[in-house]
This record gives sequence, C-alpha cells and structure tokens, in this order.
Amino acid sequence: MDVGALENFSSLEALLQSRKADLVDYFYNDTVAPHVKATPGLTPVPVERSNWAEEQKAWRNAAVLFDQSHHMPELFVRGPGAMALLSSLGVNTFANFVPGRAKQFIACNPQGQVIGESLMYCHGPEDFELVSGMPMINWVEYNAGLGKHDVQVLRDNNTARNPNGKRIKFRFGMDGPNAVKILADAVEGGHVPEIPFFHTATFRIAGCDVMALRHGMAGHRGVEISGRYEDMETVRGALLAAGEKHGLKQGGTLAYFTTVGESGWMASPFPAIFTSPELKPYREHLPATTWEGSAQLGGSFVSGDIEDYYVTPWDLGVEARIKFDHDFVGRAALEAMAAEPTRTRRTLVWDNADVSNIFSSMLEPGLAVKQLRLPYASYAYQQYDTVKTPDGKIVGYSTWAGYSANESKVLSLVMIDRAHAEIGTELVLTWGEPNGGSRKAHVERHRQADVRVTVGKAPYPEAVQQMKHAAVTT
Repeated sequence: MDVGALENFSSLEALLQSRKADLVDYFYNDTVAPHVKATPGLTPVPVERSNWAEEQKAWRNAAVLFDQSHHMPELFVRGPGAMALLSSLGVNTFANFVPGRAKQFIACNPQGQVIGESLMYCHGPEDFELVSGMPMINWVEYNAGLGKHDVQVLRDNNTARNPNGKRIKFRFGMDGPNAVKILADAVEGGHVPEIPFFHTATFRIAGCDVMALRHGMAGHRGVEISGRYEDMETVRGALLAAGEKHGLKQGGTLAYFTTVGESGWMASPFPAIFTSPELKPYREHLPATTWEGSAQLGGSFVSGDIEDYYVTPWDLGVEARIKFDHDFVGRAALEAMAAEPTRTRRTLVWDNADVSNIFSSMLEPGLAVKQLRLPYASYAYQQYDTVKTPDGKIVGYSTWAGYSANESKVLSLVMIDRAHAEIGTELVLTWGEPNGGSRKAHVERHRQADVRVTVGKAPYPEAVQQMKHAAVTT
C-alpha cells in the first residue's frame, strides 16, 4: 500500500483496525518497506563504489569507509528529565552511562517484546543522541510528548523523509585492521588516544571537529566518525587521502548492509506495537504513514498470528543489555522470561551444493527456486525463513541472509531454540515463499527449496570474535 493510500487513515490504529482480521496478510503482501536496504533509491549513496566483493574484503584485509549520513534517523533528547525518560523506557542500565560513552539502547512493550533498538550517545547528564531505529525514535518521542518528564526533543529524519534537504550531522563508518592507522594519519597531531569499545573521543580532522566512537559495523577494530553535516566532504577527503597508502576503499550500500552477516547484529526487529492493549494510545498517536505502518514481512514462515513475529532480547542475542536495576516498561515480563528463555542467536552456514542448486534451477525448464540475490539475499525488511530439524520440527527462524566474500559462504542469522543451538548442529532452512510467492511486487513467481544448514557462532568469523571488543589506540 503506497503512502497516498495510507493517508486515507486517521492513525496507525485506524489502519490496523481496517485489516484486523488479516494483519499478517497486510504486512506480508501489501506494504512497501520504508528502508533503503529493502527499497533502493532512498539514499544518494551508490549501491557500489567499486564492486561489492572488493568492498567486503576491504574490511577484513585493510579498511572500508561507509557513508552512513543518509539512511538513519536521529533524535536528540535534552533536559533535566532526559535520563529519567530514557531509563523508564530502556532495558539498559544508566548507572554507568556518562559523557564519552555510548550503548545499544533497547525498548520493549509491557509484554517484554522488542519495540526497537538504536545506538545512543551520552554527551552530558542532560544531553543524549539516538541514532537509527525509527520505531525506537518514534517511541521515545511519543513518551517525551506526554509531559511526564522535563525534556525537549529535536528530530532529524533520514534523508528520504527529511524536509530540510540536509542532515544535522554526517556519519561515516570506518572498519578494518587499518582503520586506526588511517584515523591517526588524518587527525591533527597524528595521535589517537585509547578508545575502549563503545566509548568516544573527540579530534580535529582538516580543521573540523569530529567525534569517533569505537564501534565497527563489520565487527572489526573500527570507528564511527560524526560531525557537522557542512564538514562532511572536507572530512571525507581527508580520510580518503590518509587511507590511500593503507588500502582504504569506499563502500556502497550493498556491502554495507551485508556487514551484519559477519558482525552478528540482528538489525531492525519487527516492532511489537500492533496488539498490546496498553499501546493503543500510542497507535492512535502514530499516523498511518509512519514507518511502522509500512513494515514488511517475507520469507517461508507464514503465521496467522502477528505476535508470532515479535521477538525478545534473547532472540536477538542482546540479553546482556538487560539490567533489572531500575523500573522500565516490560520489566516484569522480562524478569519472568529470564528464568527460562526459549531462543538464542546463531549463524547458519548454508550448504554449498544446495546453494548451487538454487542457481541451477534458473537454467532448467519450469518455475525456478526463489532467486538468491548476492550479496544481500533477504528480500523483505523483516525476513522470516523457517528452520527445521531433518525430521521436520520447526526450531527457529532465519532472518538476514547473504553472501560473505571473506568466508566464501552464504550465511544467515537465526533465532533458534536453545535445545538445537549447539555449534555444528545440522538443520534445514526453507528458502522461498509458499504458493508461488507473495503479492510483493519485487518478489518473482518461484518455488521453494530446502537448504541444509549448519549452526555456527554469531559472530561467525574468528577474526570478528577476536577483534570485536578490542580498544583502538596508537
């Protein structure tokens, strides 16, 4: 359903009520995903800067520079009540959250199911910045507007939804073993102090003030660099000049959105806001044209109950973020879940022969198997592919899927029952949608195929496991 049709509804709740009997059918068949990774053309960043395979290899062997300035919304939350507001919504502790630190901020509904997540900076005791995660940003902004906390918010939407024509900040992600060398060559003074994982430091590059966060999209010893939007091209030029002797490559969106396959980050969970009775006022507040109204389901798993697509922090592998040292929405439900969590996060390694069969089906008479696009294979904003035991018992749901040129493997991330999560377990993934495919315009008519998969660690690559949390320093 396009934006024009959505404008006919007074709110998200009105839209949902109009499809109450078939919510899954609506999100599975009739939505146009609002994110650039599922809908090309929503960002000025090119799909490839050179070619996606070399861009992937750059973060393993040298360094890659990603432009993150356009696809992520931001929300600035300031005021005496800012920390109290955020603490009341997030599962995270704020006991150790001081200026110079950042964290993955996660919020749940009263039933303990994830509404959204984002990166959050602490710039001061009354000054916070949320980056990415539109469902999270919408939820925080709504609660700020209830008047229970003394806060002010400033929203800076992603470029495709931004009426200003430019952003407040630019944001680059630089990842790979040479990233810190490049940063040291680019900063004035030539020295980068030790930056522990998810800590920040400030520098000047080419006369511009920037902030560097120790955080790598691909899971290596990377940094995320931000500053005034007006300084973007100056800083980019300085980084590229410094990186020339270190093998730095610019990355496009294709390579960028495959980083999660190696880092193990389950991005963009389906927002659990559509059924909770306590969230009805929130759904009445949101316009039908909101990001959540265009969420898009796809894959071989199809349920009649929309809540089967909701996830918990354990499903996403982020349960370590939960701290029961404060009151927050969903705390009681999460405390009950903590006693016996059901699923966890793993990587699935696809069988080479079965992958080859998917491609060879295109060269045979009749309907081919669902295309396996490379390197980004997922074809819905929220992908759910059924994962079963060899005898047919459903034990998990595969989400992101794609190809790693570094591993020479097709990988996917999976939410899997703990009883079947042991490394090396052999399972079966069903690729493709039932009944020839959904009504989504970009999904071709196809047939399904079973793919043998093996359970692996998340993050999967040994290089990522070794370097992911290491500090950067020169």
